[in-house]
Amino acid sequence: MTKIKELISTQITIVGGGLAGLACSIRLARAGLKVILIEKNTYPFHKVCGEYISNEALNYIQSLGINPFDFGAVSLEKFWLSSPSGNKLELDLPLGGFGISRYTLDYELSKIAKKEGVQLWEGVFVKDIVNNDKLNKKKDYKFVIETSKNTIQSQIVIGSYGKRSNLDNKLKRDFSTKNSPYIGVKYHLRTNLMPNNVIALHNFWRGYCGISRIEDDKFCLCYLSHKNNIIDFKKIENIEKQLFTENPFLNQIIKKADFLYEKPEIINQISFLPKKLIENDILMCGDSAGMITPLCGNGMAMALHSSKILSDLLINYFNTKIDFTILKNEYQKYWSTEFRLRLKAGRTVQHFFGGRKSSEFLINTFKHIPSLARKIVSLTHGKSF
Repeated sequence: MTKIKELISTQITIVGGGLAGLACSIRLARAGLKVILIEKNTYPFHKVCGEYISNEALNYIQSLGINPFDFGAVSLEKFWLSSPSGNKLELDLPLGGFGISRYTLDYELSKIAKKEGVQLWEGVFVKDIVNNDKLNKKKDYKFVIETSKNTIQSQIVIGSYGKRSNLDNKLKRDFSTKNSPYIGVKYHLRTNLMPNNVIALHNFWRGYCGISRIEDDKFCLCYLSHKNNIIDFKKIENIEKQLFTENPFLNQIIKKADFLYEKPEIINQISFLPKKLIENDILMCGDSAGMITPLCGNGMAMALHSSKILSDLLINYFNTKIDFTILKNEYQKYWSTEFRLRLKAGRTVQHFFGGRKSSEFLINTFKHIPSLARKIVSLTHGKSF
């Protein structure tokens, strides 16, 4: 006999327990709202991520109840950009930032979420989300969420499940039907080949690699490679052996650094195409709402900022009982104001990355016009929030 799953009721269900989901859950729970956060993994765990956060997000993270520097975060003040030939640009980061692993940061935030009263469902998969309104079923709870644990009925659903998910296919999101050309690969390593206060972005053929310091004397190395490199070289390790060696900075890292993973973390089908902020009345947040290309890497800061925008609006929504349509319009307005130009600037600059001639041209242009380089960096970063 099939066991009937228990029906759980809540005000807000958050699908995905990364930075955006965790931050949202903490702030909403502190406001007295009933929140369930569903994460398919069990904390702590590694994620494909550059693990650099612009200081624009530091005050906000501290307001959530964690000081990253208490857990070994490292200040980052300089930016290096190199072409495959080794031509290098050096800049000061206008705001600066810090490096800390997602393994540590997400885990610590998950502990805070639990203390604040969030129902954190770890190791649970979301199978489907049904919008009762779309089925012309007018009920107190707008959504029914079918999970591997229980069935939830919820007034609001937030999608913060990251770069790509099977839910994107179920929702028939536009970008999910298009072939995304990038794969992402991440390692942790130890090396004395880089200063501790630098975040570097090194180009190789059809890809680029970010390296920066995190806690425990470790560095995060995270790179994006075009799928054609996999077609040509068959394996991840072949890409690193064949293409990284062209760039003298990457060549030194590959040959002399102590890699701490037996195997890297890998994610396929990474898309930087524009995404709809709201799908089937699900409010997207973090990478689910839109990804910035890794110029100086600040996707983590954007995820956190989007969580603040959305949680502020939801707290007001439940306090004042405004119409859901007004909530959606306000979210789209504020999100576009903060991030539309940043995403556009990132996509524009990305066209120059991963090419031998194009990245060389970009770096030489920046060297001759330093003010342009500083402007581009500032366009992909925001102000403290």
